This record gives sequence, C-alpha cells and structure tokens, in this order.
Amino acid sequence: MQYIVLDLEWNQPWPGSYAAKRVLPVQIRGEIIQIGAVRMLEDGTVADEFQVLVCPKFYKKLNSRVSKLTGLRDARLREEGLPFPEALKRFRDWIGGDCIFLTWGFDDITILEDNILLHDDEPDWIRSWYNAQMIFNAQTGCGNNQKALSTALEICGIEPCRPAHDALGDAYHTALICSRLDLKQGIEDYEAALQRHKDGFHGNPPEGCVSRTVFHGYEDKEKAMEAMNSITSHCPQCGAAMPNGPWYAQEGRRYMTMAECARHGRYLIRLRLQKEPDGTLQVNRLLYEGASDAAKRFDELIATRRPLSRSTPTRRRRRRRGPRSSGE
Repeated sequence: MQYIVLDLEWNQPWPGSYAAKRVLPVQIRGEIIQIGAVRMLEDGTVADEFQVLVCPKFYKKLNSRVSKLTGLRDARLREEGLPFPEALKRFRDWIGGDCIFLTWGFDDITILEDNILLHDDEPDWIRSWYNAQMIFNAQTGCGNNQKALSTALEICGIEPCRPAHDALGDAYHTALICSRLDLKQGIEDYEAALQRHKDGFHGNPPEGCVSRTVFHGYEDKEKAMEAMNSITSHCPQCGAAMPNGPWYAQEGRRYMTMAECARHGRYLIRLRLQKEPDGTLQVNRLLYEGASDAAKRFDELIATRRPLSRSTPTRRRRRRRGPRSSGE
C-alpha cells in the first residue's frame, strides 16, 4: 500500500465581500488553488512528487492574506491554473490506485472533499486517511498539542529545504517527517492517539473557557445541530438550567449562542464541528464566561448577522457517505 502525503492551499473571500456573501451549492471553508503531494512507499522511501495550480471558479480574487502567505497572485492562477475538475483528474491519475492519505492537520481532507462536492462529484474514492500530527505526537512524546510543521521539523532535526506555505513544499517536509515514523504502528494506534487528542484541551484552555465537552457520531451537520439544540445548558456555578438563544454561524463549521442564568448572568456557548476518519461528525462544545473576550466577539457578531433558524440550522449540501476504513 502506498502513502500519499497531501497538502493544499486554498483561497477564502474577505469577510463582508460580495464573494463571502455568495450562496454556493455546497458550503465550503475555502476554494483550492494549489495541490501538492508526495508519494511514499511502504518502506518509508520518499518517491515522486505532484503539484498543480488551480484557477478558482467561485472565489476568483485572492484574499490579500492568502496571497501574501503563499506568494501566489491572481494573474499566475489565471495563466497557469487548471479548472478544478481537470486538476483533480490529473491528481487521481498520478495516484494511480488505492492509497492511504497522510496530512499535517485535520483540514486538508475536509477541504478536498468539500471542493469535490462543489463541482458535483463524489469523494467516495478517499477511503483511508490519517492526520500525521497524531502519529507524530504519539511516537515522539509530544503530548496532545498540535505542532506546527516547522516545529516538528525542528524536533526531528530536519533542515527545511522547500518553501513554507507552498503545497508541494509542505507536503515534502511532511513526508520527510513521516519517513522517520513507524507508520504501520502509528495507524494501528491511531484511534487511541485520536481519543487522547479529543479528550483534552491540547494545552491550556482558551481564555475564559470554563468547560469543554466532546460529542461523537453524528451523521451530518443537521443531526449534530439538532442534538445541540436538544441539550439543556446548566450554569457552572449553581447548576440551574439556562435557555439557549439562537445560533450564529462562523467560518469553519463553528457556531455560537448565548445562554443565561437568572442568578449568575450569561455564558457563551461555542461549537466546532469536525469530521472524523469514519465520515461522521464530532462536536466540540465549549462554555465561556460572559465577560470573556470570546463573549465580546459574540456581541460584535450579532450586531451584523442574522441568527440561524432553529428548524433549518444549516444549509446542507448533497452528500453520499459510505464506510471509510480505519487502516490497512
């Protein structure tokens, strides 16, 4: 079985821009503008490479922060970028068969699947993937904190030799790290490593956060939000039930609402929905003090946005899901 170490760069519209307000047939966090990948053999040998630029169809103007980070420009994407379906076909042709995907972080596979769905295709060929951060942490004793790629390179004593925030450069550096790991053992131990990651704050809790609860196994976003709406919040000081207000959406499958205790005031509830390797969703539910900076940002948000309807909490994309293997 071959390993494909994958990294993506994607564009996000500037908040408040026309593109950001545009309603797409599939909700996405970003539109892919670069695909980079490295093939690794079972013995850890770093083999051939793949890269392609993608000309964006929906978020056509690069966010200035994305452009600064990646060094890419609108003109280059227009001149050298391929339409996403063609770029994806080249990528799949290069892969050539079954593989295990490795990424540095949880986002890249989600972004890839969202973009595939956006172009009216199905990502059911992505059957097995793992966040190499979890394997790295488990085998280097680095705890639950998610390490930046540059930090992991330093820990491994690897001198960076490719540009950062370049899809192929980051994929290549990730492959060098993976070549020093026992990937077979890491995949066998992956569920335990993932559970340790889920069960902790992965460092100090966010400022003002008083509790965190993780829920698992939701079929889709609607089921997850229905479950969250059915949960009764309780004041962390007196235990009294606190009714929730309406939910407000943020970028990246995040939602916020405010609950209030008659005796102790209000508390902010923040949700983050994350995809698990088996295709289901987990929900991280964090409770913040009403005087926290997060609560102040909530006040700023609701001044400019409408809440989500409780009956239709999210705009759901078309999606067909099959079982995803946990490894080979």
